[in-house]
Amino acid sequence: MVKNLSREAYECLTQNILPFWLNNMLDTKRGGWYGQMTGRCQLIEDAPRGAILYARLLWTFSAAYRVLKKPEYLRTATMTKDYILEHFVDREYGGTFWSVTADGLPLDTKKQFYAQGFMLYGFSEYARATGDKEALSVSLQLFDIIESHAWDNEFGGYIEACQRDWQPIADMRLSAKDENYPKSQNTHLHIIEPYTNLLKAGIDAAAPAIERLISLFTDHILNPESHHLDLFFSMDWKRMSTTESYGHDIECSWLLHEAALALGRTDILNKVEPVVREVAKASEKGLQPDGSMLYEGEPDGTHFDRDRHWWVQAEAVVGFFNLYQHFGDKAALDKALHCWQYIKDHLIDRTHGEWYWSIRDDGSPNLDDDHAGFWKCPYHNGRMCLELIEK
Repeated sequence: MVKNLSREAYECLTQNILPFWLNNMLDTKRGGWYGQMTGRCQLIEDAPRGAILYARLLWTFSAAYRVLKKPEYLRTATMTKDYILEHFVDREYGGTFWSVTADGLPLDTKKQFYAQGFMLYGFSEYARATGDKEALSVSLQLFDIIESHAWDNEFGGYIEACQRDWQPIADMRLSAKDENYPKSQNTHLHIIEPYTNLLKAGIDAAAPAIERLISLFTDHILNPESHHLDLFFSMDWKRMSTTESYGHDIECSWLLHEAALALGRTDILNKVEPVVREVAKASEKGLQPDGSMLYEGEPDGTHFDRDRHWWVQAEAVVGFFNLYQHFGDKAALDKALHCWQYIKDHLIDRTHGEWYWSIRDDGSPNLDDDHAGFWKCPYHNGRMCLELIEK
C-alpha cells in the first residue's frame, strides 16, 4: 500500500504536475515563466510575475532534480535562478521585490518577509541539489536580511513587511484576505521552513534561529486551549484572530517536526513531538467523510470555506503520513491514503495537467481561481509527491 503511494506520487509529479509547467508556462520570448493562467486555462501573457511564484518554482525544480536527477529539471531550475537574480533582486537595498512586470521590471517593490523566506527556500534547495556556491551565498544574504530587518528585538518574532528600503510600512498584509497585523503564524511557518533547509545545506548558523522559532511556535503561536495555531498577533503577541486554519495546522505539524529532526537534539524533539501530534489532531476538525480537508473555520463551526483547496489536501497527505512514519500511527496512514484517493478522484486535472485550485462543496471544480499564477504553483503538490517518494 505504501509502495503504491510512492509510485503513484512519482507518476503524478513526472506525468501531471511538472509537465504542465514545462509545456505551458515557460515564456520563450521574454524568458522566465508566465505570470498567470486562469482557471479556464487562458494564458495571460502580460500578467505580473510574483516573487512567491518564482521562488516556489525554483524550489520545486531544484528539489525534483535533487531527488530524481532528471537533466531537464536542472536546466529549468537554473533558468529560474538566473531570472530571479537578474529581475527580482534589489541591487540597491538588497532582498527581492514582491513582483515584476512581464518584461521583468520592478513593479511592487515592498519587502514582504514571507517572500524573502521563500526565496531563501528556493536558493538553499538549489544549493543542496547542485552544490552551487552562488546560490548558497544568496541564501546566506537572505538569511542575514531576515534576521537584520524582520526580527523584533523587544518581544521576539518576525514582522511581516517593510518598505523597499527596510523602513516601516503601514500595510503589512500578505494578501487582500489577510488581516493587517505585524506578526502572523504563516510568515513564521515559512521562515522556519527555509531556515531548516539552510541547515540541511550545511549552514550551522541557522540552528540557533530554528531553535528560537520552535519556541515561538510552542510558546506563542500554539493556542494552549484548542491546540490550533492562531493566525495573527500584535507586536507583543496578543492573539488577534479566532479563525482556525486546518490546512496550516496540518502543514505546520510536519514542518515543525522536520525542523526539530534537522536540529537532531533529543531535548527539542521531546518538546516538539507532543505538539506535533496535538496540532495534527486539532486539524482533524477540518476532515470530511470523503477524505478531504476543509481550509478553515471558526471555533463554533461557522463560516467555513467549504472548498477543498489544492494545497490543503497536499499538506494533509504529508502531515498524516509523517505521523505514520515517525510514530507508527496506522490511523494517520489511513487518513493520508483517504485524502490521496480524494485528490486522485477529484482534484487532479487530467485534461490540462496540474490540479484545480479547489473543488467546490458540490463536487464541481473551481474554474474561477487560477490554474497557475501568483499563488498557484507546483510547490505544495510537488512537495507532497517528493516527500512520499523520499519517505
